[in-house]
Amino acid sequence: MDKKWLHNIKQRYASKWLVLLVDVAIVAVTLFLAYIIRYDFKLSFNIFTVLRQVPVVVIAGVLSFLLVKSHKGVVRYTGFRDVVNIIIGANILATMLFLITYANNKFDIHQILEFSGTVIYIHLFLNILFLIGAKFFIKSLYRSIISDFKVEGNVLIYGAGNSGMLAYEAVQGDPTNQLEILGFIDDNQKKIGKKINLLNVYSLDQITAEFVNKHKVTEVIISIQNINPGRLLEITTYLFDYNVKVKIVPPVQSWIDGDLNVNQIKEVKIEDLLGRDPINISNPVLEDEYDNTIILVTGAAGSIGSEISRKLSSYNYKKLLLLDTAESGLYDLEQEFKRNGVKKFEPLIADVRDIERMSTLFEKYKPKIVFHAAAYKHVPLMENSPYEAVQVNICGTKIVADLSVEHGINKFVFISTDKAVNPTNVMGASKRIAELYVSCLKGKGRTKFITTRFGNVLGSSGSVIPLFKKQIDNGGPLTVTHQEITRYFMTISEASQLVLEAATMGSGGEIFVFDMGKSVKIYDLARNMIFLSGLRFPEDIDIKITGLRPGEKIYEELLADGENTVNTYHDKIMIAKTKPFNIEATKEKIISLCNVHSRTQNLEIVAKIKDIVPEFISNNSKYEVLDESKK
Repeated sequence: MDKKWLHNIKQRYASKWLVLLVDVAIVAVTLFLAYIIRYDFKLSFNIFTVLRQVPVVVIAGVLSFLLVKSHKGVVRYTGFRDVVNIIIGANILATMLFLITYANNKFDIHQILEFSGTVIYIHLFLNILFLIGAKFFIKSLYRSIISDFKVEGNVLIYGAGNSGMLAYEAVQGDPTNQLEILGFIDDNQKKIGKKINLLNVYSLDQITAEFVNKHKVTEVIISIQNINPGRLLEITTYLFDYNVKVKIVPPVQSWIDGDLNVNQIKEVKIEDLLGRDPINISNPVLEDEYDNTIILVTGAAGSIGSEISRKLSSYNYKKLLLLDTAESGLYDLEQEFKRNGVKKFEPLIADVRDIERMSTLFEKYKPKIVFHAAAYKHVPLMENSPYEAVQVNICGTKIVADLSVEHGINKFVFISTDKAVNPTNVMGASKRIAELYVSCLKGKGRTKFITTRFGNVLGSSGSVIPLFKKQIDNGGPLTVTHQEITRYFMTISEASQLVLEAATMGSGGEIFVFDMGKSVKIYDLARNMIFLSGLRFPEDIDIKITGLRPGEKIYEELLADGENTVNTYHDKIMIAKTKPFNIEATKEKIISLCNVHSRTQNLEIVAKIKDIVPEFISNNSKYEVLDESKK
């Protein structure tokens, strides 16, 4: 047998029996104290009778503590549950002594089995006092030793309710913690000004710069279950102004075995500060939708495409085709899938603009569901390269959509953007034209065409979050184009869930949009990211306003002028009802646009785009000259 393993076992169980031994010793000592108190601190009782009663009390104590398993608790982590166990164990012991006394009186067994009722009650009280006191004394001593008597800062707990008390117990119960709980914050006026566990309850308004500096407040733990996301954003932004670190207690369902551990209290993430509830979709029909099906994902190496692919990899599909022109990104996804044991997938290097290559792939693999995520998405780059925007975003979509009809694909799910709504730039307009072309194919063949339209995705490549992180790593400043600019945000996981749900929900021709709550000010997002990085604004890192980029709006929209929505069975997903348009005329214009040559002047290309999308009004762009005739 492994000696090291045997040593660990001995150590593990020795500590438990040591706790039991100490508890039993306390019970024996308190018996003498109970008699002394009962006889007014005079030795006017038979000491030898008490000595003979000690083994009886010890045996009853051992049985009681084994029954409640109080000896299995780790003393240095003593908390509320341990206290309850001690109280229950002490009461069981007292009950046993009463039963022993009752049995002796009835059957006259022996004098040592007769305990005075007063002694039993005093003994019970002393046991509770000494057993709890001993454990908390050892816990306090251990904590003082390992922390070297140093307190690194003061903590406030936001929430003076049940969850707040559990957070208090978790922090206080962690011997490695070097933070002191200063008090509570609460929104309930009835609690403000009162004390809980001898600690003051404050209102948020009382937490000022002067208060923070005076009391050396370093962090606030938000411990409110199901807190409104908008309120969380308000609280966090308020506290960040005073350079206070903010942490949050997770939902109770994620606690380990129903207990809150201090390690589960995490710092607020940027995803928590969207000002709305996370969008969760749970639909068992999805399994049937993708079961034994060949699925094609274009743009699979991109942020959205790769996340869609990851979510699809958990289903029982027949084959998953991952298509992209980005060799490195596709290779990384392939290696990730291999590491995770994903089967029945195949990476394909191909360009959606290459009709012959795409046609060959459709012929060879015969996919039944297509997720079309391949696109150029950077606004400033596409403003300077409208030809490329047309070729990839419009013509690439046209090629894949046409092949879907030709090969009888069941469903074609197109990934669009909120920038397609009342576009002010080439990129957004190109995506709107792609939406229009997809709509033109409704009813053509058996293919159901579905469009998903959503806002900016947190953490996607080229998005503002990775940019801010890089700027923070480089020491700043963070660059924001306009102090009032706002955007809708969602997580990559939310965006991917919408796409998969749309594939099941859609019956063909719909444009699905999210109820994404309020849009977020990018300036506030930048400030929050600075604080979440443990830095101060503007002392450590500043924010620089650079001015709107060509084609950039101050705010985005999810619905165009004249559009409205129809509810679905999910309260966060709606169907946009678009304005009617001339399908054949629009289709002819799109085909003509796809035939432009690379040598065609940018102004000519953008003029054709504006002809198809009349609501496309350029902003802060050289193409504004084309809008003069519209005024």
